[in-house]
Amino acid sequence: MTTHPASTLQNKQNWRLPLLVLVTAVLWLILWGQLQNLADWFTYQLIGLSADSHLGQSLNFFVYDVPKILLLLTGMIFLVTLARSFFSAEQARAALGGRREGFGNLLAAGLGVITPFCSCSAVPLFIGFVESGIPLGVTFSFLIATPVINEIALAMLFGLFGWKVAALYLVSGLVIAVLGGILIGRLKPERYVEEFVWQVKVGKGIGITSKLTLDDRIRDAGRSTREIVSKVWLFVVIGIGIGAGIHGYVPEDFLVDVMGRSAWWSVPAAVLLGIPLYSNAAGIIPIAHALMEKGAALGTVLAFMMSVVALSLPEMLILKRVIKLRLIIIFIGIVAAAIVFTGYLFNLVIG
Repeated sequence: MTTHPASTLQNKQNWRLPLLVLVTAVLWLILWGQLQNLADWFTYQLIGLSADSHLGQSLNFFVYDVPKILLLLTGMIFLVTLARSFFSAEQARAALGGRREGFGNLLAAGLGVITPFCSCSAVPLFIGFVESGIPLGVTFSFLIATPVINEIALAMLFGLFGWKVAALYLVSGLVIAVLGGILIGRLKPERYVEEFVWQVKVGKGIGITSKLTLDDRIRDAGRSTREIVSKVWLFVVIGIGIGAGIHGYVPEDFLVDVMGRSAWWSVPAAVLLGIPLYSNAAGIIPIAHALMEKGAALGTVLAFMMSVVALSLPEMLILKRVIKLRLIIIFIGIVAAAIVFTGYLFNLVIG
């Protein structure tokens, strides 16, 4: 039995792209392991700054964290996008349809964790959920979990602080999403949804993802990674720049006074400070890292981070297109209260 040359060529082509991904992953791991050494060499040997100087500490932090965060960002976006290619947003909506309170909220929150939809997707997703007959409380569990438990933030917390902090972040975010959705559902919020939302019909797209080949999924993941990284890298650099300034120049006593364990008002103050800020999870993690290294309480820093990514003004402005102001205020109040409680709980347990 002979093998057709065209078939052999096709098999080689099928393995070429996955092999390239594997080689890239190995190089990623090698570079990841040498980042601190490279940052130290650049800052203290090539530039000649002192390790005890404010500028030296800030520059070393910046040179180390920029490639570190970008590597985490690129790797996680690629993996999550690749995983997401196996199911569609329509399938996510279908999976939530007809679920009861409690289980439906938990399932919605879980889907919110693994589906990295951006804030600009809130409006079409909200309309799609409503059109599919999903209860609004369940829908809000999804909308809360999607930004609060950001997969990029989870990976970065794991890389920067360890698995315990990452697990606490995941569990607390799930609790906030589930309880927040249940509370909103109990308030019968249907009357606060704009009328046009109930009239929109969304087309069905289930099954499209099953037609993609592995090469298609890898190419789509690579394309999405390039697009997302090109849009957020500046936020990452700015965030790391702020974190570097905090790391090298901001006095530790000042941070302890503002976000320290002894300041009872630090958690609500951190939440209030986070609401008007606009940043994605990748941009806020370096700031959180720097605050932690300066002695800020973990619960206070996590409350600040959650507030920035879950209650940002751009997200609220987008949601204003489909829900009325009163429901937005209810949404902000419930989520903010849950974040404050989580901050106090973390400070109590870990402190």
